[in-house]
Amino acid sequence: MQSSTQAANAWRILFLLFLANLFNFFDRTIPAIIIEPIRLEWHLSDFQIGLIGTAFTLVYAIAGLPLGRLADNGSRSKLMGWGLMAWSGLTAVNGMVGSFWSFLLVRMGVGIGEASYAPAANSLIGDLFPAERRARAMGIFMLGLPLGLLLAFFSIGAMVQAFDSWRAPFFIAAVPGLLLALFMFMIREPARGAAEPVAISQAPLDRPLRRVLSVPTFCWLVLAGLTFNFATYACNSFMVPMLQRYFLLSLQQAAVATGVIVGLTGLVGLTLGGWIADKLHQRFANGRLLFGALSMLIATLATAWALHAGRIEIGVFVAVFGVGWLFAYNFYTCVYTAIQDVVQPRLRATAMALFFAGLYLLGGGLGPVVVGALSDHFAVAAMQAAGQVQMSEAFKAEGLHGAMYLIPVALMLTLVFLLLASRCFSRDAQRMREGMLADSEGGAGKLAQA
Repeated sequence: MQSSTQAANAWRILFLLFLANLFNFFDRTIPAIIIEPIRLEWHLSDFQIGLIGTAFTLVYAIAGLPLGRLADNGSRSKLMGWGLMAWSGLTAVNGMVGSFWSFLLVRMGVGIGEASYAPAANSLIGDLFPAERRARAMGIFMLGLPLGLLLAFFSIGAMVQAFDSWRAPFFIAAVPGLLLALFMFMIREPARGAAEPVAISQAPLDRPLRRVLSVPTFCWLVLAGLTFNFATYACNSFMVPMLQRYFLLSLQQAAVATGVIVGLTGLVGLTLGGWIADKLHQRFANGRLLFGALSMLIATLATAWALHAGRIEIGVFVAVFGVGWLFAYNFYTCVYTAIQDVVQPRLRATAMALFFAGLYLLGGGLGPVVVGALSDHFAVAAMQAAGQVQMSEAFKAEGLHGAMYLIPVALMLTLVFLLLASRCFSRDAQRMREGMLADSEGGAGKLAQA
């Protein structure tokens, strides 16, 4: 049996993938930060605010499936390059629109562009790094998420203030993405399965979706991703306006506080978490998933306490909620690598596209709009309980704060699904290795006959 190998250019490509991932999350975060000026200018409800995030994620999920198949059968570097050019260009267009509905349509276009990236990048990482190093590589790649959020939350408020316009960040964000797209076209891709211990046939497989869905671990991880993305998209969409309304912070203060909660914590969670996940995987077959489940327990308790404490000192809220989010980041290094361990290399981009479809169609897609609708409902209930007939910002603050309790609820459900996935992981991983070996031997037999 051949030993697992790592591509010679693996780290250089990983750095490019990380940068593109950073701008991916930077661009998609802009609306969540400037949402209060948009709400006041266009007189929007929280449901409509949530609809902006939901429309993006629904299109992202649907477009990801055919784009995932393209990544499995075509050039991943070209797919990522054209996708990066598309979403960066449309991000600039977002700064030109004059109404809520045109803004919504352009965000849907951005979603199509971004959907080309994640399945192809995840598939590429699986071929660049052997199994025992993938969690660390995935952790570095996913550092683009917190760093993109951190850069967005720390800089966009200042951009709005400097240019006195919520439109300015959209134009500024488009430039680096368009430049980076040029480098994507230059990537030299390894063969599919190059990092595996056995040779992999390059011929496409029939019935790819059925093959992927026949893996029980993968199905449980899709459900875990659904509930996890519900929590993360609800948090990313509404944390800034919640801090502005409930804790009376300015836009820039709320953006920086949110950057600490969802961005700074990820730097620790993804680097240290990836290292711990790899160590546990070496000792226990399902160690990554058990570590992910424990992390979700801590995340649930910390976020629930921070919300339940009410109008506490803002520093305490940020610290406690941030600790919860730090542990929540372990989801990425534990789950993304677990999928690579149970799905054949030739199906990994399809599996990731299917995984992201579950995450975004029913997770990220529902998170913002459900929290927004519940926020409007709780605001009306607070107004009626006070015996008032006129809606005020104070009632909107109470409504949004109450709706945010859905975040720890979703994290608790993620914990349950990770535990269920851990029970069948070892069996599915062994089946995947046996399938690759049989595939390799079958391909070698055909070659000998020829």
